[in-house]
Amino acid sequence: MKIVVCAKFVPDATADRRFRSEDNTVDRAGVDGLLSELDEYAVETALTVKEAGDGEVTILTVGPDQAADAIKKGLQMGADAGVHVNDEGIHGSDAVATSLILARALGKLEADLVVFGMASTDGSMGVVPAMVSERLGLPGVTLGSSVTVDGNTVTIRRDGDTASDTIEGTLPLVLSVSDQSGEPRYPSFKGIMAAKKKPVETWSLADLEISPDQVGAASAWTEVTEVTARPPRSAGTIVTDEDGSGAAQLVEFLSTNKFL
Repeated sequence: MKIVVCAKFVPDATADRRFRSEDNTVDRAGVDGLLSELDEYAVETALTVKEAGDGEVTILTVGPDQAADAIKKGLQMGADAGVHVNDEGIHGSDAVATSLILARALGKLEADLVVFGMASTDGSMGVVPAMVSERLGLPGVTLGSSVTVDGNTVTIRRDGDTASDTIEGTLPLVLSVSDQSGEPRYPSFKGIMAAKKKPVETWSLADLEISPDQVGAASAWTEVTEVTARPPRSAGTIVTDEDGSGAAQLVEFLSTNKFL
């Protein structure tokens, strides 16, 4: 079974994130980045399925040169190979264009099971898995909390706020998993060393038979027109209770600001 995890390289949320002044797109080359935290759950799910049966796991990512770090992390966790779609024409692509690129790459990889995280930690849209399943003409199940594969049957449990649903699908299938699907493993020293010898291919838009005018900022359905830095936080209100009036002051503050 060919399992492919679609993983995204995102700016580190704890680092200094910024936008490119020329087009207001996220600066992915000039800031620290890493494998999206939510995609680590997808990698863990894929590895668990592999270990329970037979197959191989490939990490697929789309992005600039630095996005190779996302593949590297997946290989260190235990994936078998990586594919990096890297082309200058991709810059500025929205979810629609990204789904096209991923679908073409997945078709070329002949994936049986495609696994996504529930959303990226930068865009937080969560729509790409459904778009990819539509483009591939495959069944798609989102937000899985538990995944098991028996032959060609995939059983997915989805946990909601008030109930859980169990869904069965047949391979090939596109899946996204939530952050309830299992704690991602830490790369071992053996895994880190082994990752250096695992194969990673780099594909361009031409390799996927995609024209540059189908992707990129020029074809995006959305555009960021303005970016403003978040203003610094103002000092809070301090209530000093020296004469027993602290409770009344607190109630007055909450009432004035309509918190009550």
